[in-house]
Amino acid sequence: MKTVLISGGGIAGPVLAHWLRRRGFEPTVVERAPAPRAGGQAVDVRGVALDVMERTGLLDQARGVRTRMRGMSVLDPLGNEVHRSTEATFSSGRLDSEDIEVLRDDLVRMAYAHTRTDVEYLFGDSLTALEEDATGVRADFAHGPSRRFDLVVGADGLHSTVRRLAFGPEEEYAHHLGSYLSVFGAENFLGLEDWQVWLQDEGVGFGIMPVRDNTELRVAFGFRSDPLAPGRRGADALRRTVVEKLGTLGWEGARLAEAAREAPDFYCDAMAQIRMDRWSRGRVTLLGDAGYCPSPLSGQGTSLALVGAYVLADCLAHDRGDHHAALARYEERMRPFVGLNQALATENPGGPASEESVERAKNAIALDA
Repeated sequence: MKTVLISGGGIAGPVLAHWLRRRGFEPTVVERAPAPRAGGQAVDVRGVALDVMERTGLLDQARGVRTRMRGMSVLDPLGNEVHRSTEATFSSGRLDSEDIEVLRDDLVRMAYAHTRTDVEYLFGDSLTALEEDATGVRADFAHGPSRRFDLVVGADGLHSTVRRLAFGPEEEYAHHLGSYLSVFGAENFLGLEDWQVWLQDEGVGFGIMPVRDNTELRVAFGFRSDPLAPGRRGADALRRTVVEKLGTLGWEGARLAEAAREAPDFYCDAMAQIRMDRWSRGRVTLLGDAGYCPSPLSGQGTSLALVGAYVLADCLAHDRGDHHAALARYEERMRPFVGLNQALATENPGGPASEESVERAKNAIALDA
């Protein structure tokens, strides 16, 4: 077993490619976007995932660009401050923690730069079919020619193409958590300086943080909703929904709505978890959100992706001649860790999980089995 196709060039895919290359494999990463993706929320790297970052050679860089908040304010619907903290924020937890918070696009950029010289990347392409036989998998691409690989890994997110091709429709595995989340960037029209602002009002709410030396804002806006009808799930329809809901808010709702309307990095999707009885089928396996998305409500999606990438590479190296044994070992090691971290999203509906639960979940696996 030598060649591995990884679908997804976000965080999990490049980190897996790094560790596969270190262990003598030949990884290829295919990414639908034409280049590493920009935008996205600030993500947490916690517990054992920090050890993965350090072993990968990315921790010092990540610490250099981590967010550095002084605290946060919680506002009522009219914009009046009802609570403030200089000890913790909702997005990253305690400010004196060893854990770090990094903009997702910074982490994507670092992971790509760290691997680009010795990993093959296919940007602007995607998988259309997978056909497995006794010796490998033929992968068909939307634009490039078909190729054969020893193994295929889906690291392509909540709406994974690899999962659909190998395991069936997303509806069989996605569990809606009762809300949607939108993330977008804007100029710092609020003048925030290393300080977050949060507001909640009858089924909607948002958190705003300054980034890039306080020159920009990242806005995370959520609203409660059952799964939207198919006609309302497209990017344009979701943007219209978010703009409309923001426009009805008091305080800075009108300016936030305009920012959402104009944002080139606008993103919105359902808060959902992926729950599967198995992550592997034959020579195809899933990594990160594709196989076990915990949802942003857990704060642990990035950490699961990082740890999963390291463990998967370790298992493939250990059982190099037997992909069945390697993938079984991967699931055996990861499933308890995934279960504890997915539980964080549902422990306290409408609020964060307890510090005790986060502390237990983020360290609930040993990298050296």
